[in-house]
Amino acid sequence: MADKNGQNQEKKPAQQRPNDPNMRMSRGVMSWLVFVALAIMLVVLLNQGMDDRERISYGEFLSLVDEGNIEEVIIRNTQIRGTRKLVQGDTGTGTRKFETTILPSMMSDTFAEKIKLKVPDAKIRVEEDSVLVQVLIGLLPWLLIFAFIWFFVFRQLRSAGGGPGMFGNFGRSRHRVMSKEHTNVTFADVAGISEAKEEVTEIIEFLKNPKKFQRLGGRIPRGVLLVGSPGCGKTLLAKAIAGEADVPFFSISGSDFVEMFVGVGASRVRDLFKQAKENSPCIIFLDEIDAVGRRRGANFGGGGHDEREQTLNAILVEMDGFDTSDQVIVIAATNRVDVLDPALIRPGRFDRQVSVPLPDVQGRYEILKVHAKKIKLGPTVDLRRLARGTPMFSGADLAAIINEAALIATLANKEYVDQDDLDESRDKVRWGRANKSRVVDERDQQTVAYHEAGHALIQALEKDADPVHKVSIIPRGPMGGATFSLPERDRTLYSQPYLEAQLRVCLGGRIAEEIYCGEISSGASGDIRQATEIARNMVTEWGMNADIGFVYHGDETGGMFEIGSRSHSDETAHKIDDAIKQLIDDAYNKAKQTMVEYKDKGEAIALALLKYETISGDEVNALIRGESLERPSVSDLLDDASPRDDVGKARPIQADSSDPGVDLGGGTLPQPG
Repeated sequence: MADKNGQNQEKKPAQQRPNDPNMRMSRGVMSWLVFVALAIMLVVLLNQGMDDRERISYGEFLSLVDEGNIEEVIIRNTQIRGTRKLVQGDTGTGTRKFETTILPSMMSDTFAEKIKLKVPDAKIRVEEDSVLVQVLIGLLPWLLIFAFIWFFVFRQLRSAGGGPGMFGNFGRSRHRVMSKEHTNVTFADVAGISEAKEEVTEIIEFLKNPKKFQRLGGRIPRGVLLVGSPGCGKTLLAKAIAGEADVPFFSISGSDFVEMFVGVGASRVRDLFKQAKENSPCIIFLDEIDAVGRRRGANFGGGGHDEREQTLNAILVEMDGFDTSDQVIVIAATNRVDVLDPALIRPGRFDRQVSVPLPDVQGRYEILKVHAKKIKLGPTVDLRRLARGTPMFSGADLAAIINEAALIATLANKEYVDQDDLDESRDKVRWGRANKSRVVDERDQQTVAYHEAGHALIQALEKDADPVHKVSIIPRGPMGGATFSLPERDRTLYSQPYLEAQLRVCLGGRIAEEIYCGEISSGASGDIRQATEIARNMVTEWGMNADIGFVYHGDETGGMFEIGSRSHSDETAHKIDDAIKQLIDDAYNKAKQTMVEYKDKGEAIALALLKYETISGDEVNALIRGESLERPSVSDLLDDASPRDDVGKARPIQADSSDPGVDLGGGTLPQPG
């Protein structure tokens, strides 16, 4: 290893010599000097020695000749230049320089003799352009075009990296060499993916002590594929590897291989692996490998000679060319492992696939603790509660929640971040910013209130649904209002009762509009889309319909020249449509029956939303039990702040004899029969 490292150290100065700053500076100065010289030549040839002369018409020139006021005339082609005497109206002393132009048809061989006859004392000279000047004038445009191409195209291509030739270093790899000093990320900054950390820790240990693993005849894994959803921490894990491993870390994106020139991607792959072998032991990190590693033959052309496939072939060949002594490990990351070529992910190339999943509740808590170290938290903050309320959130989402909470607290001039800031930032990251300043029509606001009350009522009464977290009629993102749930656990499997309960919750808003408002609106478009998707998955993918049976009828991947295909007949398609509609109709009827039975409770929730705009899940359950809400509304707080009004006391929701639809009698939380 010492000899090999010493050999590498001897080679590095030779490789870096072409990139010496002094050489780059001298080349840049020479380029500018040549460019300036060409510009000066252009100016000289165009001006042809012209200086500050008076421009006169040909008629004025004839008048000067007739009056004998000409001292010198130089005739060149159709250009006439010379000097004249002072005439009436001129100021100063001496002579004046002039120039004019004559039409070619008026020029003759005796033109100079005619001027000499009229002005005998004048000096008259006829000049002709030399052959060299005429040739330069003809070649000058082409010289300028070639100079432009040379300086602004070829030199750019040559400076992009690669070997000799007209395109210079264009085929060289554009990787970045990273180390612990470059990333400042270690395994202490990676949380929530303990299994993935353990697997890559083995890779680092092998690079540091390969003989320990080779003692029993084991072979170094050639490739590790990090697979996971966007934002789960694949790139962060790779940076942590660079921070932990004391070896060179070559990082490059899959899109950096592909260029407009065919063969450049394959050339860059070969150059990357060549440099990696020269600097072994080392790690190559290929981010977004699906940009070049997609399944071959699946394009419309059907051929194998496009740039992407040549790049993939080069990667396959290079990974097969590893010797057992080459301590080079390739780590790739993708969120589309299903589209990768089978030859790329087979054992022997990418020997391991490390799954980087969405974090569970404990993982989310650990991720929140890592990011919360950077901000000042209040004493009432409960990160475990926030972790429980963020199911299916990725690590990037959780980092955004902490950052948004800090921004919200800063804008509110708080000394620290409290729990309300974290809850608001969670809703903002998932559903968008609350538009509290949007002016909403009173009738539309009532419709939204009853719509959200319908969702909240059904969700609170359904024992198989997630508990209600809060309900709001404040517009947020594209939504006019929202009902937020707080899952009690992370769900990896969806039971049929839970899915049917979700269908009824989705339909609760439309049913509430129909019962309370007497008309329906377009506000249920998102609910209809969600309910249809759930029902379709239940029928076509999860086998939850007796008529369709235990058969998969989901989307199929098409052939080579097809975008998609259907593996079932038209008759089966009709059965699937009927089964989906039947599921939704059954959910609609059951939800409507529950809504009619507890109509007064839905009315109470809607009135509370119109008064408070946002109510919690506990308050929803209290209203269903018949209790009243003892807290001031927004208008009450404004009245308290006004010195002209002392009425601002909290007004609980109470039953009014003029409104028989509200019944706030006591009782326990009712359950559907």
